[in-house]
Amino acid sequence: MADRFDTDVLVIGGGPAGCWAAWNAAASGARVLLIDKGYVGTSGATAAGNTTTIYTRRGSTERAATVGQRVRLGHGFTEAERVERVLDRTLENLDLLAEWGYEFPSYEDGRPYRGMLRGPDYLRFMRQKLIKARVKVIDHCPAEELLVSDGVVAGAIARFRRGGETLEIRSGAVVIATGGCAFLSGALGTNNLTGDGYLIGAEAGALLSGMEFSAQYGISPAYSSVTKGVVYFWGTFSDEHGNVLTSPGDRQSVVASELIRGPVYAILDKASPRLQEGFRRGQPNIFVPFDRMGIDPFKERFPITLRHEGTVRGTGGLKIDGRATTTVQGLFAAGDAATRQGMSGASTGGGGPNSSWAMATGSWAGEDAASYVRSLGANWATRQVRSANEREAIPYPRNRGDLGTVIAQTKQQVLPLDGGYFRNQESLSKASGILSSLWNDESWRSADRAKVREVEALIATSRWATESALLRKESRGLQRRTDFPELNPLLARSIDSGGINGVWASFQSPQQMSEAS
Repeated sequence: MADRFDTDVLVIGGGPAGCWAAWNAAASGARVLLIDKGYVGTSGATAAGNTTTIYTRRGSTERAATVGQRVRLGHGFTEAERVERVLDRTLENLDLLAEWGYEFPSYEDGRPYRGMLRGPDYLRFMRQKLIKARVKVIDHCPAEELLVSDGVVAGAIARFRRGGETLEIRSGAVVIATGGCAFLSGALGTNNLTGDGYLIGAEAGALLSGMEFSAQYGISPAYSSVTKGVVYFWGTFSDEHGNVLTSPGDRQSVVASELIRGPVYAILDKASPRLQEGFRRGQPNIFVPFDRMGIDPFKERFPITLRHEGTVRGTGGLKIDGRATTTVQGLFAAGDAATRQGMSGASTGGGGPNSSWAMATGSWAGEDAASYVRSLGANWATRQVRSANEREAIPYPRNRGDLGTVIAQTKQQVLPLDGGYFRNQESLSKASGILSSLWNDESWRSADRAKVREVEALIATSRWATESALLRKESRGLQRRTDFPELNPLLARSIDSGGINGVWASFQSPQQMSEAS
């Protein structure tokens, strides 16, 4: 028999988006429970290092330049006014952090610099703020499935990782802030980001959007998991013989093309001494692997690779309206769990835009979830509920399936550069067939329940991304089709996807695009 907990708003995921959602829901008068599969304050991509943010005022030259850059890089999908609203809320939240006493770094003249947050400090600070706001925080307790009542989300079933006991949570509204999916690529801070929120949301009937724009890869030293890419703007790339790579195109694509043929090296020889010092102070985790290896990256070549960052730095996710409401009543999504097409279009948002998106959508999700619960009245806790997951759990332990093999086969359909980065009809069709077979294979589902759900999320996310990429027959942003190398102006329409056993993808109609914006 599962324990039961009732709360007005359940927030799933304890990264920046989840923390801001929980705080704003509590500030709106709601009782709030926040659960995380790790420890709130240390789990997720932001906790693994520093993150830039965008601190600009509407009407300023800096704001205009930022919005213009987002629109230019969005390849037809970025919505300028949504970017403005995101940055308005980001500025408000950063000022609030300062008011609360968060210690921002300073310029040399002593002025506070609010364009940078130290991940571990930031999330530890937010955890303490949530506790003071009487938010109930439960660590190491991932949500396994949502509860629904007549098609409306009404809570979740979670499981304590240590003892394996289940927790039935009845809530008036649910916010999914579980982050994105990096397909277990090994990129820093992403090992627990397996697309869990996408899976449980889709089981409840929520749509996803922009999943073809998930093929984001970050440059990393070959012996490191750090994918912070800013320093490579001051780098020179070469092949194993020392020949400088001079092919036309963006640096990631040039590196990817050469990596398929053989090793690639980099040296950060274009950074001035002053800039070198700034990098070490602002992004110290970049240099830990170099220091351990005794390498000076500003003077010595070092081998690099590309690590898949998926929707953690890509664009796709649960479809939302102009704030944070999904396509299912009672369900809200924020941060990397929500599609960022309106903010970043078909390209990566990198650090600052993504951090700002998490702050804004998290805040809106918390406010709107609390408002939604108030609209339900006092009887929502007495609703008849059922699990949104219609697949029956296989008794444990029947034939212990080899999860390791299933994970390896799934990753093989997504991670390789000659199938994940550069796509074509043949590679995508092959991946689609293999992923479908893996999903329909019941043998591996008799393993540990929590791990099975992670693998199911990994496969499902891979399937939505693959089907969406098959449908988009063009190259645009993070969608690189070698058989359709040009951008097609007629395809500036979003692709929605969904389904669990019968995965599907389809273009939005012009009317749907208009309504969504």
